[in-house]
Amino acid sequence: MIVRIMGEGQVRLADSHLTELNKLDDELLAEMENGDGPGFRRTLQALLTKVRELGDPLPDDALEPSDLILPSPDATLEEVQELLSDDGLIPG
Repeated sequence: MIVRIMGEGQVRLADSHLTELNKLDDELLAEMENGDGPGFRRTLQALLTKVRELGDPLPDDALEPSDLILPSPDATLEEVQELLSDDGLIPG
């Protein structure tokens, strides 16, 4: 699976990591629904850190189709809510 972190690049992740990442994604969605800005920020950072740790970075000149697109580390709760309101970049 290829994951793009907006503003950073792409990493290749083994499908075996999806269960672990989905837990963080579920937390992130709950915090978004509850308008929990500090929780959202904390969980987004944890999710991105985990993707970086578990993934193998692709070269900067590689342009693989992304299976999953994650917000940039500095994205706000409001920006991500806006992205998701248009069917979003993160599949459900």
